[in-house]
Amino acid sequence: MNAVRTARIAGALYLAMMPFAFFTLYVRMEMMPGASAAETAAHILAAPGMFGTAIVTWLTSQVISIFLVVQLYKLLRPVNATQALLMMVLALVGVPITCANEAHQFAALMILQNPILSTGPENQLAQMTLQFAMHDRGLAVAHIFWGLWLLPLGWLVYRSGFLPRWLGVLLLIAGGGYLVDFFTSTLFPLAGVTLTTFTFIGELVLPLWLLIRGVDVARLPGEAAAT
Repeated sequence: MNAVRTARIAGALYLAMMPFAFFTLYVRMEMMPGASAAETAAHILAAPGMFGTAIVTWLTSQVISIFLVVQLYKLLRPVNATQALLMMVLALVGVPITCANEAHQFAALMILQNPILSTGPENQLAQMTLQFAMHDRGLAVAHIFWGLWLLPLGWLVYRSGFLPRWLGVLLLIAGGGYLVDFFTSTLFPLAGVTLTTFTFIGELVLPLWLLIRGVDVARLPGEAAAT
């Protein structure tokens, strides 16, 4: 059935995003492990190609997410067309925000590689630090849409009948985690609390379920089976 194929494609795309995103996070943790600005600059200048690759892989993950949300929309539209459209729009709005935010990473690398862009080593490090701080704020804004799109997705999964309800609950929790992290990082920036460290499980289980288990064919509505 077409819905089964759509579910498998969505699961594969969701999983395909993860290596790209994890590589980016790994590189940035290695190069910016809470060290001083001077140490961070030294790490980046020692491997600028790796730092640039991390930017590319992050952008790649965002491009994949566009194709992912289209497949999820096709799969879940028969459950509720309005909610499925809302899910897709919220997800797609977050993509350009996240991509544009990488300009701060490009800027930091340019500042380090082109001393002429600053008036001295101290200004160079200060400008680099500012770009990284702006990037963090941009990610906080992106958290709004990373969380919001998971709410209609979770509700659609919960109501679908052809996917387990507990999976929908996990997705709702994951969406709430992103939103809580946004408000916490904005209102209490020194708190250092990251709720998504514990609430992301739904985003890992969903693609595995779609790819391995697929959908309950017997409970597919007629329109879903033909989608």
